[in-house]
Order: sequence, then structure tokens, then C-alpha cells
Amino acid sequence: MLKYLTSGESHGPQLTAIIDGIPAGLPVSLDNINYQLARRQKGYGRGGRMKIEKDTVQVVSGIRHGYTMGGPVTFIIQNRDWENWERIMHPVEPITKDLSTLEYERSYHTTTPRPGHADLVGGIKWNHHDLRNVLERASARETAARVALGALCRQLLEYFDIRIASHVIRIGPVVLQPGYDVSDLEKVMEITEASEVRCLNADIEKQMIETIRRAKKARDSLGGVVEVIIRGLPVGLGGFSQWYHRLDGRLAGALMAIQSVKGVEIGLGFEMAQLRGSEVHDRIYYNPDGEQQKKGFYRKTNNAGGIEGGITNGEDVVIRVAGKPISTLNQPLETVDVKTKQPAEAMVERTDTCVVPALAVISEAVTALVLADAFLEKFGSDNLEETERNYQTFLAVEF
Repeated sequence: MLKYLTSGESHGPQLTAIIDGIPAGLPVSLDNINYQLARRQKGYGRGGRMKIEKDTVQVVSGIRHGYTMGGPVTFIIQNRDWENWERIMHPVEPITKDLSTLEYERSYHTTTPRPGHADLVGGIKWNHHDLRNVLERASARETAARVALGALCRQLLEYFDIRIASHVIRIGPVVLQPGYDVSDLEKVMEITEASEVRCLNADIEKQMIETIRRAKKARDSLGGVVEVIIRGLPVGLGGFSQWYHRLDGRLAGALMAIQSVKGVEIGLGFEMAQLRGSEVHDRIYYNPDGEQQKKGFYRKTNNAGGIEGGITNGEDVVIRVAGKPISTLNQPLETVDVKTKQPAEAMVERTDTCVVPALAVISEAVTALVLADAFLEKFGSDNLEETERNYQTFLAVEF
């Protein structure tokens, strides 16, 4: 149902995001979209660019008088840092007032790939020896566009009382142990928005911040794990007729496509591999007066993470996303110059120390994109009124 596309370079003039398939008549709050973009920029361990950019969207199609019109929605996010990079991205002369010739050449002709980044493989793939042609698009700056689109989809889901929250459960060696309370998502959002690392536990938060501080002092980087919780989804989203219908696969694929992500698990995930079936599978109960979106069926446990057989079962969808330490280090690693083929040190760009709190926000947005698509796949129509009617009919019909 939904198709979306992003374009733009990290230090280019702007990012552009287009999404098609949003039904007409959805009320849209640009303030809420900009709020999500601001959340992405927060977090202890972010670098200097977050002090430059103040991401906001400009609507250039698809929304009029605060409502979607049914056609493609297009957002533009201006890059304020473009003014600082314009001569490097599109050089007119070899020397600027702010750069020596040598600094200019090193900035413009980027030939020393970073281990762990797309620099080398992208250069080989597209035959670029100036690796800036690769890194500009491979950069996680692109996620601002996906957060904007996800924020729009989030408003569609929230219209149908579906809520999304997230929190950080690991940064480097510091981990929030199981037993944390996410029963009240509003409380989860309140606590995490007040936390510099989006952690639910104040003591663990302090340890995470200290770990990031030490990594920054050592000119190193840190990864971590975030958890996303989605509440209020009806039973029946997704499918199993074909592999590409399975909602868990669609979620995992979209989340793995976030820069630096190396792992995704749903529910107990990898822990299930060491347990018996009787310890893993969620027993099923029925209450004739139970929740309509579950058709009265419920589970007392949620080891499956809200998805069985590629289809939502009405319980919370719980996803954990693991992000590696980012690959730009201020203590550059050993590499090879792609032009001279001689040993060299990897390039150093302005960088963050830890982006795990931002990963939580980005994961929420990407999850919203997938779930909105699955929701419209089952209940969608050309306009919101018909979509709502379809959904209410589903809730009203007894199984």
C-alpha cells in the first residue's frame, strides 16, 4: 500500500522524502513531525552537527489545509550545514578563507576508507576513487528523512489508538537488566524523554553516560541495543501466504536497513533457542468481554513479541534493535589509500561518540512505516473515512 523514497546527501542542500499511499483526509500536525525530528537529534554522545542543524519539514505536496489529499506527500528538510560544505561539495577554487590547500584537498578528495563503513565497498561498486561520492549518501543523515515519513505514518496509527514507544537497554557494556516496567507507555515516554540516553533507570542512565564520556575521551565510539514497543495493534496484520507477507520479516528487514544496525529480534528472540517449547510458547486464553482488537483472545505472557506465523496476535509487538559502534573514529584505524594502495589512516569526519538514543527514535519511525503499510493493507481505502469504517467493521464482527 505504501511506497516511499528518500534522496539527498549528508552535506548537500537538502533531504527530500516522498511517500505515496496515505489515504486522503488524515489530519496532519507538522509540529508533531518536527517534534519527532527534534527527538532524533537528542542524546548524550551526539556530535557537533546537532548544534548546527535544527531539522524541520517543509511540505511541497500532498497536504492542504492540514489534511492529506490522497496523492504523494513530499517533505523537504534543509541542511543548514550546506553553507559550510558548499565549496567542498561543488568546488569553485582550491582555496577558501577557512581551508588551507592541503586541508581542502583532503576534504574534497577522500581516498582513505573507514573500516566498517560503506566507503570502500561503495567505491568499488560505483568505481569512485573519491569516496565522498559514497559517504555522502551512505551517511546516517538520511535517517532524518525516514523519521519525517515515519512521523506521518505514526499519526495514522495514533488515529486508530496504536501507540509506539522505545527505550535504550544497552550502551556498550552497560545493560538494563530484565524486569523493567513498560506497562504504562505514557510513563515510558515521559521518563525516556527526560533522559539523556533514553533509559528507564536513573542509576543505569548515569552508568551509560559515564561510559560514553570515557569513550569520547579515548576518541572511540559505542553501540548498544534499543527496544521498541507497539501497543494497540489488532490481530491479523501481516500474512504467511508468501514470505514477503510475513510482518516479522518486513519489520526486521526495514530495521536492519537503518545505518549501523547489525541485529533485530522480536519477543524473546535468540533466547528461545536455549529453551523448551513449553517454556517459550504463550498459552492462549479467552474472555468474551475482552479487547475487540484481540477478538477476546489473550496471552498472559508475550514471548512471541506480538507476532505469530508472521501475523500480529493483538499483544504488544516488542522488538529489540542492536546498533554497532559507528565507524568514524577520532583515533583513525588502519586502512589503505584507494589511489596509492599504500597503508594509511582512515579519514576522520566530524562524528558522534554514541548514537544509540537516536537509534531508538529512528527505529520507532521505521517501525511506524512498516506497520502503517500493514494496517492499510488490511483496512485501507482511498480516504480515511472508509478506512475507519473498514476497521470498525472488523472490530464489531465476532469471531
